[in-house]
Amino acid sequence: MKALTAVKILLIVTSHSQFGNTGEQTGFWMEELAAPYAEFTRAGAQVDIASPLGGKAPADPRSQKEESEATRAFLADPQATKKLANTLVLGKVQDTYDAYFVVGGHGVMWDLATHSPLHQLLSAAYARGAVISAVCHGPAALVGVKGPDGKPLVAGKRVAAFSNAEEKAAKFDAIVPFPLETRLRELGARYESGPLWSSFAVRDGRLVTGQNPASSTAAAREVLAALRER
Repeated sequence: MKALTAVKILLIVTSHSQFGNTGEQTGFWMEELAAPYAEFTRAGAQVDIASPLGGKAPADPRSQKEESEATRAFLADPQATKKLANTLVLGKVQDTYDAYFVVGGHGVMWDLATHSPLHQLLSAAYARGAVISAVCHGPAALVGVKGPDGKPLVAGKRVAAFSNAEEKAAKFDAIVPFPLETRLRELGARYESGPLWSSFAVRDGRLVTGQNPASSTAAAREVLAALRER
């Protein structure tokens, strides 16, 4: 397996911490940050983390209760926690990365879904040949991203994301600003999903998406596969 030591990957997290009008906290989902970080760094890639506001990004408190090997390893890594405490400001990201990975968590639905600096960044990155990827609610950040033809990037492409059925099962369907699966279909995506809460990731050329937290590792591995094919 070829080491990707010259490769640079940007992990993108939400800065939004309010869960609608519920009074509860949200943010990014810890597993969806930690698992890709582990896969990418293990492959030798240089990994940075960015958010709309920069600085310390909010983790969804619920995700911090669901510990895994990946989250424990991330939180025990001083370099990783330093990057999370000092995330880059998305609008100021000048560096060109080989891949961009949007971490999920419900916060994405409120900020990254409408964050035009990110949409412009990802549109330009895809046009120059970078890999664009997202997991769970992360694909909400893709709704404003255009392909080189000016159409939605997801149009005509195989895409996975948190399903309407999962949103309903979690009882969050009345809280989110829009149903993600429905929006992606409206944009022309060929939406696909696996069983609820199970790992399911798809790759369509240089676009990689995963369905839910359990898909984080699979999505990251598809990103690495896409990078090795370039």
